[in-house]
Amino acid sequence: MNEPTQQTVLIVDDDRNFCAALAAALRRRGFASAVACDYDEALVEAEAWEPSKAVVDLRMPGKGGLDLVQALRSKFPEIQVVVLTGFGSIATAVEAIKLGAQHYLTKPASVDEILAAFERTTRNPDVTPPDEPMPLEDREREHIDHALNEAGGNVSEAARRLGIHRRTLQRKLARWRPS
Repeated sequence: MNEPTQQTVLIVDDDRNFCAALAAALRRRGFASAVACDYDEALVEAEAWEPSKAVVDLRMPGKGGLDLVQALRSKFPEIQVVVLTGFGSIATAVEAIKLGAQHYLTKPASVDEILAAFERTTRNPDVTPPDEPMPLEDREREHIDHALNEAGGNVSEAARRLGIHRRTLQRKLARWRPS
């Protein structure tokens, strides 16, 4: 008598705390999980675990989530991929679906929402444009946070990547610090 095999979900996000929390929640629901924090680590884990599902963050240091979706779908054609991001846009949602993602969700998303996304039979992004565009200051902060993340928190390197002076970046960061 063959026992049913446990489905494995690959979780790929550069936020280790998020990965640990999602992995624990999935285990409580009967899934095995493998965790990776970047593109290269994700491919190694996928090769080792051969997951049936993957939750992929859009923005990570190095190669991003869209590159990973393409690589995973190429190597494992049957894998179901849900792209999860804090930086949702219609353009990236459409691109993720074109590359083979099952669904595209914006953070925060519950474990139940993620699991429901895997059950969808059509690949349509449910990203609706915001009623009003994001304020410029919020967009700037998002861009700077991304550059800092890419630079591993190094302010000088982030400033170089942004094409601004280090002191200018430090002033902007100080302005955003909570009092």
